Amino acid sequence: MPDEIDVQAMLERFRMRARAVRQRGIPPVEGAERKRFVDQARVDFQDFAIIGDAEGRLEDGILTLTVDLRPAPAEGSSGSQRPS
Repeated sequence: MPDEIDVQAMLERFRMRARAVRQRGIPPVEGAERKRFVDQARVDFQDFAIIGDAEGRLEDGILTLTVDLRPAPAEGSSGSQRPS
């Protein structure tokens, strides 16, 4: 099974899911149900986007996803750069 996994294709599917969550409309619900829907969409987007931004590799049957969660440096800052 591990040899059959296309890590880059999997990551692209997560990027597509994140875009889909961002683009979907809010159904005609009101009040507490609307808030639950919006809150769930925010969490779904965050989860899909984090995995979609990962660098992945499959070695010896172990899938490793690396995600840099550090904030990007401000433009024009002379501080240390995030490694790419």
